[in-house]
Amino acid sequence: MKKNKISFETSFRAGNIAGNPFKAIDAFSDFGDLDYYKQNLNEAVMYCYITKVYRQDNPSDVFVLYNVVKSFIKVCYCLNKKSKKWKVADSLSCETVFHLSTLTKEEYDNPFIVFQKAFEVRTLKEFELFLCQVLELSLSPYDEDPDSHLIMLYIHLIKMLDAAELIRERGVEKIKKKDRILA
Repeated sequence: MKKNKISFETSFRAGNIAGNPFKAIDAFSDFGDLDYYKQNLNEAVMYCYITKVYRQDNPSDVFVLYNVVKSFIKVCYCLNKKSKKWKVADSLSCETVFHLSTLTKEEYDNPFIVFQKAFEVRTLKEFELFLCQVLELSLSPYDEDPDSHLIMLYIHLIKMLDAAELIRERGVEKIKKKDRILA
């Protein structure tokens, strides 16, 4: 019986990439760099706490950001599921460590831990709801009190961005079946 592949909803920017999260990460990186995503998410979260409207000059940017990040969250969920089958290649001397400063030493050595921790705390649906809430509040001119878990989910999302970038830079190796059994 063939398994159903998760659609990452990447068709609007990279063609429909289903089932291969590593290709989806490449497409995600081709669309924008790590700093672009971190800066835009940071700004959107900051606008949740003020009465100004985020990207008032071009709100369509927010719609694009929503679609790209929602797709990224699905990729991260899939990477969490594949973490027992793959390992990240050894560290390279050319890595952009400065950008990955949110990761602990353990997470830096094995970025799949970031996805495991994130989806132990919250479900895929909760991360998608978080994204909706952040963008809704950032586009609202009214003073509303965001949920208290908003910052925790934001931190997890930033760490997932760093982990995905590390995976993209280093590449992955499939773990042999006998090595999986021993682990």
